[in-house]
Amino acid sequence: MIIIVSGLPGSGKSYFASRLSRLIHADYINSDRIRKSLFPTRSYSEKEKSSVYDEMLKLMRQAIVQNKDLVLDATFYANDIRKRFTDEAKDGDIVFIEIVAEEAVIKERLKQKRVDSEADFEVYKLIKEQWEPLQEHQLKLVSSDNNIEDMLHKAVDYLKLRNDKRTDC
Repeated sequence: MIIIVSGLPGSGKSYFASRLSRLIHADYINSDRIRKSLFPTRSYSEKEKSSVYDEMLKLMRQAIVQNKDLVLDATFYANDIRKRFTDEAKDGDIVFIEIVAEEAVIKERLKQKRVDSEADFEVYKLIKEQWEPLQEHQLKLVSSDNNIEDMLHKAVDYLKLRNDKRTDC
């Protein structure tokens, strides 16, 4: 199963995705870590973002061939980006989970130093302007500062559903 965790910077998607991957014993790929490995100086340019998604797609292909469960963690802000991943997965089981949070919460989170991401509130605003709502069935989870266990529980329940039973939640 391929699980795509999307959301704006500061939404809590990486905090959630890393814990979900451990909980379900899936491999975990984080776009911020890939960006750091590919680019000594990061700009969040379109070319840079494209290179990061290309690398994530390559790693997803490998996971599919190896029949491994995988959690992909990135903004996945555009329909064409998401389509590349769904097209590549073809008959594979691919699930979308979108993480959202109130803007005030995001602003506070982005003031904190984070290990892998340098995205600040300006990057958040830029990606928010470019954001295209998900067209795919998805589980949408609202992140606060104290509900990770509830989010994980809802996600695991959603993942247990057969493909044809998953709808927007």
